[in-house]
Amino acid sequence: MIRSDMVELPDIREFDMLVFDVDGTLLDFEGFHDELVYLARKVDSEIMTISLASGRTLPNVTPIKQSLGISGFIVAENGGIIWDSDQGRDIISLSNGMRAKEAAKWLSTKIDGLDPSGIESNLWRTTEWCLKETQHWEEMRDILSDSEWNDLDVVSTGFAVHIADPIINKRKGLEVALKQRNISSRRIIACGDANNDVPMFNLAGLAIAVSDESEEVINSADIITNNRGKNGAVELLKAILDN
Repeated sequence: MIRSDMVELPDIREFDMLVFDVDGTLLDFEGFHDELVYLARKVDSEIMTISLASGRTLPNVTPIKQSLGISGFIVAENGGIIWDSDQGRDIISLSNGMRAKEAAKWLSTKIDGLDPSGIESNLWRTTEWCLKETQHWEEMRDILSDSEWNDLDVVSTGFAVHIADPIINKRKGLEVALKQRNISSRRIIACGDANNDVPMFNLAGLAIAVSDESEEVINSADIITNNRGKNGAVELLKAILDN
């Protein structure tokens, strides 16, 4: 793992694509960094394609991609949904989220105050289910491990708790999307901040974290940006342009 005052990248000619997580990486509750759109469009048009891999639903991620003006694909719902609209591809769904929804309802009978309806974007969610109470995610995981839903994963991103089939993660979604474009996983740079980004870190040729709050993220990253969150994403984009 490399730590320095500035991101020091290997020869970027070794890479064909940059894949960004969204929440906590490209934006936060205050929105985008002022420079982000300009830098992302410049990198995407001049150096390498930028794609998005997010825990958000497809209807949530699509306008973000459009706002950035980038030409890559979208991996949504933590790998459960893939859409490469720029290549004219159909939407691919890798799982059915009904069992996750049922598990969330059951959990609400075991944890006082837990709202089984979860976050608003569940209205469009098809492969998993997300809950708001991030402070209880370990308790949710432990309770589910001794239930009929013990095959499901419980992962916190800091913004929501995702309940999903364990075969679905960002790595799985990226593998499908990269195969469609005939791009080797070793030729992608993955950038994220949370535990749900670790599977794509383990797939990518270069893994860059914009957060050091999780030991699992730290141990999986090749580089940690000097700046955190969306400022770290801007730092990375500038480093790619200066490489």
